[in-house]
Amino acid sequence: MQIGFIGLGVMGHPMAGHLAKAGHAVQVFNRSLDKAKAWGADHGGTVHNSAVQAAEGCEIVVLCVGNDDDVRGLVADILPVMAKGAIIVDHTTTSAKLAKAMAISAAELGRSFLDAPVSGGQAGAVNGALTIMIGGDQAAYERAVPVLSAYAKAIRHMGEAGSGQLAKMVNQICIAGVVQGLAEAVHFAKNAGLDTDAVLAAISQGAAQSWQMDNRWKTMVEGQFEFGFAVDWMRKDLGLVLDEARANGSQLALAALVDQFYAEIQAMGGNRWDTSSLAARLKSSS
Repeated sequence: MQIGFIGLGVMGHPMAGHLAKAGHAVQVFNRSLDKAKAWGADHGGTVHNSAVQAAEGCEIVVLCVGNDDDVRGLVADILPVMAKGAIIVDHTTTSAKLAKAMAISAAELGRSFLDAPVSGGQAGAVNGALTIMIGGDQAAYERAVPVLSAYAKAIRHMGEAGSGQLAKMVNQICIAGVVQGLAEAVHFAKNAGLDTDAVLAAISQGAAQSWQMDNRWKTMVEGQFEFGFAVDWMRKDLGLVLDEARANGSQLALAALVDQFYAEIQAMGGNRWDTSSLAARLKSSS
C-alpha cells in the first residue's frame, strides 16, 4: 500500500520503519529535514520536502505530530491531494473536538479521518507493541487495521470520531495517579530505611503491581528520569484532559493536582524528564 507518514520523532521514526519493513511503499516528511533523511537512510523510503508531496496519491497518511494546530494545518493541506477514499490516521494526542472537526472535513472531500492516539511509549514504538485507541468510521477502521498492525499489539475501535482521543485521556488520568502513588511509595520506602529492591520483589507480585512499577521503580529509586515520555508532553495531555473534564462535568481532583506537580518539575528544569520524575519533588530524609 502507498502510505505517507508525517512526523518522524522518537515515536514516528520507528513506526514508519515498521511500515517499510512490512513491505509498504512509505513516503515521509518531517519539519526537520535531517530527521527525514536519517529515516530514509535507515529504511530506504522516499523522503519529501513537504507534507503535501508526502501525502500525494496515498491511500493512507499517518500523522504523528505535536498538537491540535499542527494537525489542523496538515489536514487542510493534504486532504485534496490524497487518493480518493483515502484515510488519515492521526496518532497525535489532541482534543476530541479537533478530531470531530477533522472527520467532518475529511468526509466532505470523500476521505476518512481516524483519531488514533497511542499508548506504550518509545519502547512500544520501537518494538512494534503499541496500543491504539481509534475513533471514527467503522469501515475506515477496518481498512486501517492491517496496516497499523505493523507497529501495534492491540488496536481497538472506541466509537465515533473523537472517541479515540477520549480513551487516551482516560489512559493519561490512570497513569498520572499511578505514577504519583509510585513516587510517594518510593519516597516512603527510602525514608523508612527499607531495602527498595526487596520491597519491589514483594509488592510487585501482589495487588500493587503495575507497568509503571515494573518499569520505573528502580530508576525512580536511582533518580534516573531519561526514559521517553516527557513532562512537557504529559502536561499538554493533562491540559486536554482537564479541559474536557470541565466540559463534561467530571471531577478530576487528583489529575489536576498531579498536573501542578508536573509544573513543579518543569520549574526544576525537568521539562524533558520522563513522567516518573514526580519522584524528584520528594526529598528523602536518609
